Amino acid sequence: MWLTILIIIAVGILAYTWSKASASSKEGSTTGATAVASDDSEGCCGAHEVCDKDSLLATSATVVYYDDEELDKYAGMRPEDYRKDQIDEFKEILYTMRDEDVAGWLRSLQVRNINLPYEVREEALMIVADIRDIIRGDRKMAEV
Repeated sequence: MWLTILIIIAVGILAYTWSKASASSKEGSTTGATAVASDDSEGCCGAHEVCDKDSLLATSATVVYYDDEELDKYAGMRPEDYRKDQIDEFKEILYTMRDEDVAGWLRSLQVRNINLPYEVREEALMIVADIRDIIRGDRKMAEV
């Protein structure tokens, strides 16, 4: 009987020690992922469900231009106020950039307080959604 009680206590102590060691190793790996995530020179770090580079929310005030400096004159303009020729300017830039750059372009416009015309915004969001679907499809194929 005493032997059974000692074995249960020993297993409890081992489980407690293992859970503490596991928690501290997870904290260490999180800090490593943060350091990798801050490096913008390469692709995604893989630490997040959705890549920060594909996020449409501007997380910093850093302005990145996508050969679109001429759009700065539209800062503060409402989406419904654009004329046809102004909408065509946005479309030309959208259609000439790589699909992978669209999410970054949208973040850049957000930081610069430039609202996209509605029809261009819908097209840009569809491109971003398609890219995300492709990425998720690749991940699912890699998991299989």
